[in-house]
Amino acid sequence: MKPRVYSYLRFSDPKQANGTSAARQMEYASRWAADHDLTLDASFTLRDEGLSAYRQRHVKQGALGTFLRAVEEGRIPAGSVLIVEGLDRLSRAEPLIAQGQLAQIINGNVTVVTACDNREYNARTLKAQPMDLVYSLLVMIRAHEESETKSQRVRAAIRRRCEGWVNGDLRTVFAGGHDPRWIEWVPEKGYVLVERHATVIRSVIGYYRQGYGTTKIMQIAGPQALLAEAGVSAAPRIHRIMENRALIGEKTLMVDGKSYVLKDYYPALLTEAEFAELQHMMRQRGRRAGKGEIPGIVTGLRIAHCGYCGGPMTAQNSNKRNRQANGLPQDGHRRIICSGHLKADRCDAGSCSIVPIERALMNYCADQMNLDALLKGSDRISPLAGKLALARERVAKTQAQIDRLTEALLEDEAAAPASFTRKARQLEAQLVVEQEAVATLEHELATTRKSAVPTAAKAWANLVKGVEMLDAGARLQARQLVADTFERIAIYHHGFRRQAGSPTIDMLLVSKAGVSRLLHVDRKTGAWRAGSAVNLRAVLNGHIDRSDETVKPRAHTKSVRRVA
Repeated sequence: MKPRVYSYLRFSDPKQANGTSAARQMEYASRWAADHDLTLDASFTLRDEGLSAYRQRHVKQGALGTFLRAVEEGRIPAGSVLIVEGLDRLSRAEPLIAQGQLAQIINGNVTVVTACDNREYNARTLKAQPMDLVYSLLVMIRAHEESETKSQRVRAAIRRRCEGWVNGDLRTVFAGGHDPRWIEWVPEKGYVLVERHATVIRSVIGYYRQGYGTTKIMQIAGPQALLAEAGVSAAPRIHRIMENRALIGEKTLMVDGKSYVLKDYYPALLTEAEFAELQHMMRQRGRRAGKGEIPGIVTGLRIAHCGYCGGPMTAQNSNKRNRQANGLPQDGHRRIICSGHLKADRCDAGSCSIVPIERALMNYCADQMNLDALLKGSDRISPLAGKLALARERVAKTQAQIDRLTEALLEDEAAAPASFTRKARQLEAQLVVEQEAVATLEHELATTRKSAVPTAAKAWANLVKGVEMLDAGARLQARQLVADTFERIAIYHHGFRRQAGSPTIDMLLVSKAGVSRLLHVDRKTGAWRAGSAVNLRAVLNGHIDRSDETVKPRAHTKSVRRVA
């Protein structure tokens, strides 16, 4: 491999590329290569426009980082030359870091030539003139100090503007941070929504609320360029969008370790209550459908349990076997099974078809009188639900602050200032108050639901046929209704009072309002009839007399506290 000449160009501001600097440096590199009978390698482009050498972005994500790795891996021919306008173009980091990068290049048997003073830095010249090393260090110190001074001035200006915005004294936008891609700046108008992008974001949020997984959303949500991010899979991309508080018009800037939240900085796509509800939904992982072809409406939500052992229920689908005349799987090929049965000696309940269970559940909730009895609410429910979502969001944010502070204290407990400990105690006290507020709102919401009449039966009725025909969209919507309606669903494969050959599959429904209903479901047709009233606490604690059972239910004290 013959030695080659490489030219490296860097500008902190891309506008600088419009000047003569780039042409001047390329001309110098070509002339230097010709004078030394070497070839200028134009194929290996080393150009970093708009990447800061002070913050090392040109190394982390730019061409210089690529060149340094090539040197380290031996892909740059020995005796090659890297031409830069000056050492400050190479780095403006702290002097030790900058000199280390220069040494890395030189130790790779590559010469660095500075066009501004025609100096050469390599092992031979530095050995002959050691003072050149001192000179290079002085240049790096000066470059770093210049950038540090500019950075301090910029940070001070941004901090003053942030404080002015928070205090209500300033309402003019200013540079800092990154703006979301669905917002753009228009002169004389300020920030406005890019409607085509905002439509995509709204559809993403809408599909997520319906229960679609992130991979499916990426396939149907629209222009992929808006959601694309190099090296990041679908789930993190969508989660980052939905976690971005710019959706409610906020801009967050971190200046000198302090976070500033600028409210009403952007036009909002969501209200604060809608955003908080979305965050709460994102933390409920069970709402997302699994990878199966047929989305479950009962399983995977962490609310369906075996009535005999209390274990979670899971679905089993055999879609590759012979199908019905309408193309749908045979009813017996779509089954529900206790997870305890899958593990030896834990439960012998076995499995049964899930079709009659789904049919009975949908038809029961599609009847207004039945739904009224399960969920009693009023027009107060929506405002209370919004307040509860906001309260939960505050708890999550405070807990995150405590976790970060705890990590910092654990790293160096001895050197931690007293202010850290004091702040941690304040946050812990604040967390207790916020958790009490959540508990109060949950109780108030549950009480309200018990005292009013819902009108959601029509939503269930509209989905009955789609669920029966295994329509993915209808089943995803039904899944969300089940998650919103029920706290727990207990399945008794062989009847509530277990008996061999039971003609019914019994199902105990426990609503989020704490109301319980027992259904006897015909295991062939899915027709249901209401069972007698049951003592929910006794059922969950295993106190119901089932003298003919071979498997005794286990106590579930934690579940009792949650739903009783």
